[in-house]
Amino acid sequence: MTINVVVADDQELVRSGFALILDTQPDISVVAEAGDGLAAINAVRAHRPQVLLLDIRMPHMDGIDAARVVCAETDTRVLMLTTFDQDDYVYDALHAGASGFLLKDVRRDDLVHAVRVVAAGESLLAPAVTRRLIDDMVSKRPRRRPVGLDLLTTRERETLMLLGRGLSNAEIAAAFVVSEHTVKTHVSNVFAKLAVRDRVQAVIAAYESGLIQPGG
Repeated sequence: MTINVVVADDQELVRSGFALILDTQPDISVVAEAGDGLAAINAVRAHRPQVLLLDIRMPHMDGIDAARVVCAETDTRVLMLTTFDQDDYVYDALHAGASGFLLKDVRRDDLVHAVRVVAAGESLLAPAVTRRLIDDMVSKRPRRRPVGLDLLTTRERETLMLLGRGLSNAEIAAAFVVSEHTVKTHVSNVFAKLAVRDRVQAVIAAYESGLIQPGG
């Protein structure tokens, strides 16, 4: 199956470069390019791609607001682009529904891999990286209680806690002494009840709920 992608960046050379790299892949097709947040939203509405490669800083509407709209309206997975690995906007982008982020100086192979990973429904960030990032970001933000937390069963809360600690499904299965299939069911239930898209969103919820303490 071909992965349809929209590339949105206000720098034409960057945008065209990413599009050229992706279009050379036999399983990826760049269906549209956009130079600002509003254009990115319109392109997604028109083409319904699997992945939106979206710059954080853009005119008219920034990438965070655009990601929020796209994730609320569609099933398109958003992969954010940033210039700095400690960008203060990264947490906001993930909170808006993005599935991960890339630095703009990403290597060709890593860019292609990231698009495939996100299109497959996975989060781009490795669990350990996710935890370090969100640990740092959440420690600077006021605590809030995610909607749906009270709906979780005891085992689902335990699953969320382990997701927040960066454990894989196989590691959670070993901890619970159950099958990976059972863990996948728990994880799916957590996603549904918290209304989150993926593991990144679940990790954010784990921190914000207080199940995982920053630095803990």
